[in-house]
Amino acid sequence: MIRAVLTILFLSFTTFVAAQPDKKQLEQKKAEILKEIKEFQSLLSQEKSKEKSVMTKIADNDTKIKLSEKLISNTQKQTKILTDEIYLNQLKLNKLNRELKVLKEDYAAMILKAYKSRSQQSRIMFILSSQNFLQAYKRMQYMKQYASFRKIQGEAIKTKMTELEELAVKLNNQKKEKEQLLAENLKVKAELVEEKKEQEKLVKLIQKDKKKYTADIKKKQNEAKEIERKIDKIVRDAIAAANKKAAAASGATSASKGSASAAAAPNKIVLTKEAKIVADNFKANKGKLPWPVAKGYMSMRYGTQPHPVLKTIEIHHSWIEITTEENADARAVFGGEVLDVQIVSGTKSVFIVHGDYITVYSNLSSVNVRVGEKVNIKQSLGKVYTNPVTGKTVVKLMILQNTTHLNPESWITPL
Repeated sequence: MIRAVLTILFLSFTTFVAAQPDKKQLEQKKAEILKEIKEFQSLLSQEKSKEKSVMTKIADNDTKIKLSEKLISNTQKQTKILTDEIYLNQLKLNKLNRELKVLKEDYAAMILKAYKSRSQQSRIMFILSSQNFLQAYKRMQYMKQYASFRKIQGEAIKTKMTELEELAVKLNNQKKEKEQLLAENLKVKAELVEEKKEQEKLVKLIQKDKKKYTADIKKKQNEAKEIERKIDKIVRDAIAAANKKAAAASGATSASKGSASAAAAPNKIVLTKEAKIVADNFKANKGKLPWPVAKGYMSMRYGTQPHPVLKTIEIHHSWIEITTEENADARAVFGGEVLDVQIVSGTKSVFIVHGDYITVYSNLSSVNVRVGEKVNIKQSLGKVYTNPVTGKTVVKLMILQNTTHLNPESWITPL
């Protein structure tokens, strides 16, 4: 009964552990988060010489808090996996100890028996007292088998002891690793408490003039919506122009078919065989695309989220923002063709088409590509704009399939 219960427990824990995130994946994720934190701290130190507004400081602190929370969450998952592994290995260690004890007891009884019948005369008499030759032969074979069994038992004990020692070392290392993770987590948690205290102080500074800051936030959100509307219109116009051009190039007959297709789906790119291959390749690389800059950290995520200070206000972005170093190059995340280059809200934007997918790189101070140009993955598209007031260099990345916005976070690989 006890054995059956232990078996069920073991299988349950094995299933549970198998369902957990992969240990190597968590280690990789931790390395990625630490790298992003390092990039954040490096860029932050470069900006310290510049005077910052309270809102900028709050935004920086909010990024720092989110990175710390990501690290804590990841470390807790690592600790949970180690706890489960330690438990299972402890069960295995206990089982090996029991098996070794039984082997040693059996071996000791065997040695004692052999000791009692150790004399050569006893062994000879045992054979000579046989009733016939066949019995004598069988007794000789038994003695040989008995000696062989003793040797096998000795080897089994040796193997079991080696296995036990290796498992004990592994268990000890796992316990040390867990202690290290717990210590790291305690340190990050302590830092997080201080970061949140600092954030509370900064928030109190703006509470006195809440109306003004609320108005500023809403104004910026309206500006963001306006930018999104402009970009959406540029995308629709560029799609229509590209379809018209493709139809004209295919000749009078196919032009009429192309026009009909474009009319049936005015906001969709009419794919040629070649363009469909590009689109399929782009889709196949989801989660593997490089960042649009060589280094940096994600300072604004995609979608709707509460404002870091005034939680009653929701902010929405159809793109992600990545803060990078001054004079950084914006890079193509995939090979394609430049669909358009436009000035949007005072800075430049580059639109690249990949089949029926479009990537948009905004907030550029200069552009070094032109419409119709073929670009390669990681090719420089221009320089990212540095805000002279905040001192921040931020690139905005938008990804669409035709006119449908997609979350760039799920398309790019961690930096």
